[in-house]
Amino acid sequence: MAFWLCITTEENWEVIKAKNIWGVPERHKNTIARTKKGDRLLIYLKKEKKDEEMKEPRIVAEYEVISEVFKDPSRIFKSPKGMGNENFPLRVKIKPIEVFKTPIEFKPLIPKLELIKNKKKWTGHLMGKAMREINEKDYKLILLSKKK
Repeated sequence: MAFWLCITTEENWEVIKAKNIWGVPERHKNTIARTKKGDRLLIYLKKEKKDEEMKEPRIVAEYEVISEVFKDPSRIFKSPKGMGNENFPLRVKIKPIEVFKTPIEFKPLIPKLELIKNKKKWTGHLMGKAMREINEKDYKLILLSKKK
């Protein structure tokens, strides 16, 4: 079993919740190709401005991969600004393990996470990625940070 941090926007998070699908652009085909049934995904929402309020990066849910990768060109996801007109055709079906009542704030975890090598310029570890594999230790650390 592998563990993944899946990076998305608030808008596409709504699609993920409604359809139980995770999708990435073509250029990330080598990454999503490494996912297997039973892998665990943490859904990470990027920092973005919503209704004049700045939403900090956060982890909102844990999912399990329940299908092989498949291609579906239907336009269910919205391309974030600066990404052109991508439609995230490479997908896996997922099932929720838990949607967190209170999202897990990401910034307080940075000093403890092994995946973040440069703690000062930590966004570089996630920028330009749709998903990245993380080790089990980081995965558990993130889950332990949930507010009860």
